[in-house]
Order: sequence, then structure tokens, then C-alpha cells
Amino acid sequence: MLPYHGFNPIAIEIGPVKVHWYGIMYLIGFGAGWWLARIRAARPGSTWKANDVDDFVFYAMLGVILGGRIGYVLFYGLSYWENDPWYPLKIWEGGMSFHGGLLGVLAAIAVFAVRQGRNIGDVFDFGAPLPGIGLLAGRIGNFINGELWGKTTTVPWGFQVDGQVRHASQLYEAFLEGLVLFVLLWWFTSRPRPRLAPSGLFLVIYGTARVLIEFVRVPDEHLGYLSQGWITMGQILSFPMIIVGVILLGVAYRRRIPSDNTTVV
Repeated sequence: MLPYHGFNPIAIEIGPVKVHWYGIMYLIGFGAGWWLARIRAARPGSTWKANDVDDFVFYAMLGVILGGRIGYVLFYGLSYWENDPWYPLKIWEGGMSFHGGLLGVLAAIAVFAVRQGRNIGDVFDFGAPLPGIGLLAGRIGNFINGELWGKTTTVPWGFQVDGQVRHASQLYEAFLEGLVLFVLLWWFTSRPRPRLAPSGLFLVIYGTARVLIEFVRVPDEHLGYLSQGWITMGQILSFPMIIVGVILLGVAYRRRIPSDNTTVV
């Protein structure tokens, strides 16, 4: 058993200005994604320029923030919205959805791809290895905030929280949905792959990791389990990701269309 002493969610406080750790984690995630994208763009044969990366990350940031908040309200916070019509705008109260953020990013970078005259699938593939570090940082932010704890457990690595020993499901997610996802996708995309293969692999890895972790993560109190006493909203949103990811991988390796992200064969 490991003690959880809690953390101050506010990293810096100067007068009325408060900088939260969770916000810092978002900055780390965006900064890491931009840096990694610049590395990939600088490779020999890459068709991406530094300015392309800057624009891409700007669109992605908008997609994450808008999609993450809208997704949380629609998937998890409708009851809050019913009681408070201004709830969607109260982002300082927390509440971001990965699945909503993903949909927001897909929409935003699709717009970017069209405006840049690039194939949308290629742009999705370029972005596939970039979010891992940000997902890791975001889950560490959840741990610092003392939220999204897992079920009670007897494992020696459980954390004592409010008199109970619980799974640190935030750290499990940081490892599987963040670090493992990043390492596998970064390796996989280190050489040219067929169009849509990186995107498919991203969906399969994240979706599988999320479905598994939901078995030890406590669902949102106002939602609870949605069916069979174990199915959660996170799983319902993740199962389609796995299915779509498998389909994309199958299509990619059946057609074997080269990506236009690189001129290297």
C-alpha cells in the first residue's frame, strides 16, 4: 500500500492569477506534440515544412480544447447542463473528454488538410504518434488533482485514499494510453507505412487500453455502470475505436497506398 498525501492542484498563484497543474500538463502535451512533429518534418524526404507543423498544431489545439469540452458535456455532463445552461462554458470547473477531443481533432485537422491540399488520411497518419506524451501528462494531471481513482484493491501498489486502498487508474492510463501508445506509434511510423495504417494502429492501441483500464476504474458517479453491471461510458466510446482501427489496418494493408507524407519509398 502506498500513501497518497495529495497535491495542491494550483502550481503557481500570484494574486488573483492561478496556474493549475492540469493546465501545465496541457501545455506540456501541446509542446511535446509540436516538437515531435518538427522532428518528423525535418527527416529527409519529408513533405512537411516547419510552417506546416505550426499550422497543424494550431488546428489540433483548437480541436482538442473545443472537442474535449463539448464531448464531456454531451457524453458525461448532460445532467449538469440541464441544471445550469451556462455549464458548457464553465471550463474552470473541469471536465474534458478524450473521445470528444479526438473527434474535435479529427474535424480540425481535416479542415487543415483540405486547406493545405493534402490527403486527409495522410494528415491523420502524420498526427498519430504525436498525442502520446500529452495523454501521459494529462493523466498525471488527473493524479495530481486526486481524481479518476480506481476501484478498491489489495494489490501492494494501491494507494490509500480517504481510508481505502484504490487502484491508481490515472497512472495505469498514463502508462498504457500515454507511454506505451507513444513508443509503439513512434516506432511504427519511423519508416513509411501504407496510408491509414498509423491511424488504425492508434485507434486499436488506445481503444484496447481504455477498455481494459475501465475494468478497474470507477465510473463517473452520476453515470455509474450503463449495462450488465460493468459496462461504462468509456468502454462504449472505445469499442467503436477498436473496430474502426482494425478496419483501417485491413484496408491499409490490402490497398498498400503509399503515404504522401514522405517521398522516400
